[in-house]
Amino acid sequence: MVTRKQVLFLLLFVLFIAEDTILPQIIPSAWQMRISANLVYIVILFFAVYYHRHTALVLGILFGLLHDVVFYGEMIGPYGFSMGLSAYMMGLIFQAPRAPMPIMVSVVLLGSLLNDTMLFFLYKLFQLNHVTFDWALIEYMIPNLFVHFVFTLIIYVPLRKQLEKIGTPKSKADEAS
Repeated sequence: MVTRKQVLFLLLFVLFIAEDTILPQIIPSAWQMRISANLVYIVILFFAVYYHRHTALVLGILFGLLHDVVFYGEMIGPYGFSMGLSAYMMGLIFQAPRAPMPIMVSVVLLGSLLNDTMLFFLYKLFQLNHVTFDWALIEYMIPNLFVHFVFTLIIYVPLRKQLEKIGTPKSKADEAS
């Protein structure tokens, strides 16, 4: 029998694949270089708030390393580090089992901005990035925030309900049946 946790983990893999296959078909060609929506990271932020921040840390590291290997091959580790650490920090600050939509939207926007900022400065530290922070903020961070905002509004209710169901402990009678 497939559990809800396995289905949600499978959802992360499906979103990871959709980031490279479906999103380029939806995003206009003029915006292709500006928008790199990280849908998996948004779901990981939901895990951080509604389930547990340690789970979000592990998922952030795993899927961040997967992003590093598949999409951004210049260095292995920046996405894993930034996704894991920023998801953990957002879960530490906003741990709430019943966070309303405005709080969750704020978590996604702050977490996405923190993730992009950490990536920018990591690449700047290793001299792989030669642009200013102002340019990066206007050219790709803010457009990504808009896409993350829309995606958060779309998945908020169904994902929150699923995470609330796996977050509640089962009784012994429920496990036996």
